[in-house]
Amino acid sequence: MSTPRKRIAQFVALTGLVTMAFATLVAPAMAAVSITGAGATFPAPLYSKWSSDYYSKTGKKVKVNYQAIGSGGGISAIKAGTVLFGGSDAPMTAADLKKFSLVQFPTCVGGVVPIVNVPGVGSGKLKLTGTILAQIYLGKIKTWDASGIKALNPGVNIPKGLKIHPIHRSDASGTTWIFTHYLTAVNGDWAKQVGAGMSVHWKVGLGAKGSENVTFDVKNTKGGIGYVEYAYSVQARVPWAKLRNRSNAYVSPTLASFKAAAGSAKWSTGNGFGTIFVNASGKGSWPITGASFVIVKKSTGNYTSAHTMFQFWDWAYKNTTGKADASKLKYVSMPSGVIAAVEKAWHAQVKAAGKAAW
Repeated sequence: MSTPRKRIAQFVALTGLVTMAFATLVAPAMAAVSITGAGATFPAPLYSKWSSDYYSKTGKKVKVNYQAIGSGGGISAIKAGTVLFGGSDAPMTAADLKKFSLVQFPTCVGGVVPIVNVPGVGSGKLKLTGTILAQIYLGKIKTWDASGIKALNPGVNIPKGLKIHPIHRSDASGTTWIFTHYLTAVNGDWAKQVGAGMSVHWKVGLGAKGSENVTFDVKNTKGGIGYVEYAYSVQARVPWAKLRNRSNAYVSPTLASFKAAAGSAKWSTGNGFGTIFVNASGKGSWPITGASFVIVKKSTGNYTSAHTMFQFWDWAYKNTTGKADASKLKYVSMPSGVIAAVEKAWHAQVKAAGKAAW
């Protein structure tokens, strides 16, 4: 059996990604400022691209290093002060933000997709529902040719008796938080037996640390199924399944379907912009859509680092290249009104060396 390190290396080689676990390692000579972050794997493909383009296209001597270690790890790291910013797809509560003197803001919206390894069945050829997904992860549906799946997919050549191998995150994960909130919203059995969170008690399946390992394991497990942010499916060429949404329409994961779902999000400075909008209404909405957040300390002693960090996020929000990067990778950019509210919060709430960091 290969070690996790070897598996990640194989995954990176397979997909052509820049660095292990989507960590952004921009290596300028004599960098004046280093911006270090860690956390959610969900936005890591976008953060990697933003970081690379910020250095190469702006000429700023700034090194951005983002380690995709999972949302739980990102929250722990920013609480401990070992990074300048933490990343999480599970928003912290207003009470916890206050308790730990933190500020939180959204950076992008994306879609979590079910990825599958059913021989002969490509992306978008298989239809699933939230109830079917819940029953798979509850261990109630065990084969791909089960009657419930076959009824949704007439004409699809599903191998007879192919066993389903559910794969889930083993670490504290914001992607899991989004996925399990969706299952909780659409299936009563799931809500009663498992519920939602970054870490839950899985009934069946094998755990994998990080989205890259979930993707790798599904790709290499005949009959496998997992859940990852859409960019991982595309870059690793692992088939995704269509889902039936709240309007009973079967939809594909696209930038348009993510935008449609994001339209129902309620952003408020008072709760750190935390919001849940899975199972959104609308015929074109992708049902497992969520936001990713950055978390920073309210007070820091290094003005240059804090201000430079906000310059980077401002560029990612507003610059034409930053917006194009998000669109290309199928992440939804934040609306201008949300950006204005976020930057107002930066100015009002974050101090560096005794003055406003932005």
